[in-house]
Amino acid sequence: MPFRQRKIAVMGYRSVGKSSLSIQFVEGQFVDSYDPTIENTFTKSTRINSQDYEIQLVDTAGQDEYSIFPSQYSIDVHGYVLVYSITSEKSFDVIKIIYDKLLDITGKVHVPLVLVGNKTDLHMERMISYEEGRKLAEGWNAIFLEASAKQNTSVSDIFHTLLMEIEKADTKMNEKSNCSIS
Repeated sequence: MPFRQRKIAVMGYRSVGKSSLSIQFVEGQFVDSYDPTIENTFTKSTRINSQDYEIQLVDTAGQDEYSIFPSQYSIDVHGYVLVYSITSEKSFDVIKIIYDKLLDITGKVHVPLVLVGNKTDLHMERMISYEEGRKLAEGWNAIFLEASAKQNTSVSDIFHTLLMEIEKADTKMNEKSNCSIS
């Protein structure tokens, strides 16, 4: 079977661990230094349910409540990883704004996405409960995972789960496009 190419954008407030999650998934390492990202693109091949995928992972610059949603992240992107830090209420507030802007710019009521509460290794500094994250994702009809890029906890699950969500959405679209009106 040929590779299915999927483009995934990783978005969130600054310093929530977007790059750390991306690099941990693609290269299997944790980078401890903080270097603000403008934009990086990583490529990784993976196999899920006997299907090979080539993932183009777009690690985006940190957004805030005033950022204009970059239109390039609404074109040819199959799914989104929206990341906040469990140690930052600000990042949790900003992720809601990013989600609203995402729906506005794509013109869709639902997009394949995984909401990620990152930095579970900093559990002593936790400000956002697991339940708060789960409820937010539930309201969006999205998958919710907590992760630690540092400890490599649930990192591959994020991307594999998102690929499955993208496939579900593609299947629904194909089923709808087979409708005919007579």
